[in-house]
Amino acid sequence: MHAIGRVSDGLSEASRGTSAFDALVPPAAQGLTPVAAIGGQAPVAIDLSRAASRQTSDRIIGAILWTCGAVSLLTTVGIILILVQQALVFFSQVPITSFIFGTTWTALFKNPLYGVLPLLGGTVLITLIAMCVAIPLGLMSAIYLSEYAAARVRDVLKPSLELLAGIPTIVYGFFAVTFIRPEVLKPIFASIGPFSALAAGIAVGIMTIPLVASLSEDAMRAVPRALREGAYALGGTKLEVSWQIVVPAAISGIIASFILAMSRAVGETMIVALAAGSKAQLTANPLEPMQTMTGFIVQAFSGDVVVGSPAYLSLFAVGLLLFVLTFALNLLSQWVVRRFREAYE
Repeated sequence: MHAIGRVSDGLSEASRGTSAFDALVPPAAQGLTPVAAIGGQAPVAIDLSRAASRQTSDRIIGAILWTCGAVSLLTTVGIILILVQQALVFFSQVPITSFIFGTTWTALFKNPLYGVLPLLGGTVLITLIAMCVAIPLGLMSAIYLSEYAAARVRDVLKPSLELLAGIPTIVYGFFAVTFIRPEVLKPIFASIGPFSALAAGIAVGIMTIPLVASLSEDAMRAVPRALREGAYALGGTKLEVSWQIVVPAAISGIIASFILAMSRAVGETMIVALAAGSKAQLTANPLEPMQTMTGFIVQAFSGDVVVGSPAYLSLFAVGLLLFVLTFALNLLSQWVVRRFREAYE
């Protein structure tokens, strides 16, 4: 009887120190395990769920992730500010109309002219040639991987195709100079020189094939199997199902892959620097040497350009124009995805 009285007294003292919540919610529901009283002391609750430590670790991880995101955003803003600031200094010395509409680019000559149209024309022409290579080959590869290839074949071919994206671009440049131009194009076009927009465009197109193929294949694989089975039930062949059902259903992702590949081709540097040449001329002949915007930036930084001179500042003007083009292509890609996306339940 005395022992029972001591235990009841200890429990009453412990209950007076608890809150209303603790009195209503049992310890097990709070993640607490009660420990029996020892020597007349009140029972002690141990937090086995470690809720406090989890909250602390969540706060730390959240702070780290926020810092990484802020650094990325600030880096992008810093790049834009530098480009705009230096480009404004350049445009204070060279009229912006002369820069945009001029047809002669001799920035590194004794009497410089800063008409960017030859650089822009070379960039656009090489990009178009690259897309003529990458889009058909990439789309055909995606259709085969998605609709025709067996699972084992797909598991081997798709990683092998994506290995092309891991090859350094300077290797593609050497490939264009040492193989595409002399072995492939020279027997067909006898007048082609050592540097040409055609050789550079083919090499850039080969480089962007994995981007088109991988993204297009992912878009087509996302099409529900029920659409294919319904088309087969109506008597459609595999080719008809691929072209008339699967491709239209995945058109938003396919077009987005085309635009992203185009953006990648516009910003390519080392291939065009090695294979296209460094002659800035406004021509539509792909057999002629040309210079792109990225090729000029490489050429200027590899020479002796005086810091603060108009030739040095023109690098930032060209870089800003290149940034605007790639940014516009990315916005176009996002708009296409939102506009033509098909939602399936």
